[in-house]
Amino acid sequence: MLKNNSLIIIIILQCIFMQSNVYSQDKKPNIIYILADDLGIGDLTIYNENGKIPTPHLDKMGTEGMRFTDAHTTSSICTPSRYSILTGRYSWRTPLKEFIVLGNAPTLIRKDRLTVAKLLQENGYQTANIGKWHLGLNWSMKNNSPEFDHITDRRGDRLDFNQIDYSKPLKFGILDLGFDYSYAISTSLNMPPYVYLENDKATQIPTKITERSRKEFPFTAWMKGAIADNFKHDQVLPTFVNKAVSYIKEKANDEKPFFLYLPLPAPHSPVLPIAPWKGKSDINEYADFVMMVDDLMGDIFKTLKCQGIEENTMIVFTSDNGCAASTANIGVLKKKNHNPSYIYSGSKGSYLEGGHRVPFLVKWPGKVQPNSVCNTTICTTDFMATVADLVNYQLKDNEAEDSYSMMPLLTQKGTYNRKATVHHDKFGIFAIRKGDWKLIVSPNSGITPGGKPHKLKTPLPEYILYNLKTDVKERNNIAKQHPDKVKELKELLAQIIKDGRSTPGKVQQNDSIRHAWPQAEFVNLK
Repeated sequence: MLKNNSLIIIIILQCIFMQSNVYSQDKKPNIIYILADDLGIGDLTIYNENGKIPTPHLDKMGTEGMRFTDAHTTSSICTPSRYSILTGRYSWRTPLKEFIVLGNAPTLIRKDRLTVAKLLQENGYQTANIGKWHLGLNWSMKNNSPEFDHITDRRGDRLDFNQIDYSKPLKFGILDLGFDYSYAISTSLNMPPYVYLENDKATQIPTKITERSRKEFPFTAWMKGAIADNFKHDQVLPTFVNKAVSYIKEKANDEKPFFLYLPLPAPHSPVLPIAPWKGKSDINEYADFVMMVDDLMGDIFKTLKCQGIEENTMIVFTSDNGCAASTANIGVLKKKNHNPSYIYSGSKGSYLEGGHRVPFLVKWPGKVQPNSVCNTTICTTDFMATVADLVNYQLKDNEAEDSYSMMPLLTQKGTYNRKATVHHDKFGIFAIRKGDWKLIVSPNSGITPGGKPHKLKTPLPEYILYNLKTDVKERNNIAKQHPDKVKELKELLAQIIKDGRSTPGKVQQNDSIRHAWPQAEFVNLK
């Protein structure tokens, strides 16, 4: 009798195991998208065999998943890249044609635009944003003052944050774009207002104005502006990581999966490593800060493992653009034989590869083969179509117009369909990549961050063509030798701009142009 009962128990346990195993296969994965700020591709030793900054936790993530060697952001600066990640759309299709938004800018993402967060929210996910937002917010204003209405405006008279009513909720913000929870700063760590926003309201009202800080290290600095008592610049990065760890622990055992968007404020300026990382690299403070980022990512990975959800979580780690050469004090780094751009030319702000070719790691146990390398050219717009693929959502014609699903690359099944990628620099200058060929168009036609025409001491040729297979450092302009290739790529770029999309589908309208846009000349977009 005992023997028979034991057999029955074994059969029952086997059935339970089989059912749970089926459930784990069918259950949608948790998704964590970690976005470093101004981290160069050469700052991770998994990409740079000559790298001098130890990054063991991120290197381990790369060996446990897939490392992309030819991944690109849509722009070589902050705001545009973030827009494209969350919408699957090139940011120059918006009124923001160059530079970034500041802390008083209205929301760049329109109310009717589908975001990754909204898509996942509507398909059974809990969604959270923890970190640096930098996509504009519609603040409540004091005394019926007019709302800020300029997407980007660097004039000093528009940087008056005193008219913001921090005691009231945002009129339109992060929660309205598909996030159930948010803990954020409005923009970069060096730009006011210096307040934490939990959901749609400041956690504390600013009571004073911090003066511009500029310490011995040139870019350990921030702009003058309103600051809350609980805002300490050097504690922002650990605060966000601690919040992320708490969120993961809270949601780990929920029936619904979660999506955590974690845009870090580092290693962007101000460069503020704290103990025990300060001085740890024996190189400079930027290197210390990168080590701090890596260690804190280790805390995230450890939490997933301890909570038992590592096997059913897809993690993406990337950067919003290349390293900022001035912030990193690149002269010191190079003396130590460390190049944040690795073998590539250029850095943050540039249309050259170092401006927008970024580290891109994906770990997804059971789906992504460990220690795999993908050399296919991808773009960070592709996250949205990948997510749509994951939840079996059919994107509409006016959604994710520049996004291609990476699922065939991740699972090594099927075909990835991207044919070309458009790059965009700090001044609004275009480049287009197709295969090994890269064309830079009208490099003299940009706008400076001050809103004036971008003027170079020595004007460049109207077209610059590189073959990255033979000239990855972009040293030899071969446009004159290949006029047919110049014509092909120029016409393709013009078509992608005019069609309002680069994916197959109905032609869409770009957002209205509110100011002069020199790059419109060659596609008759005036």
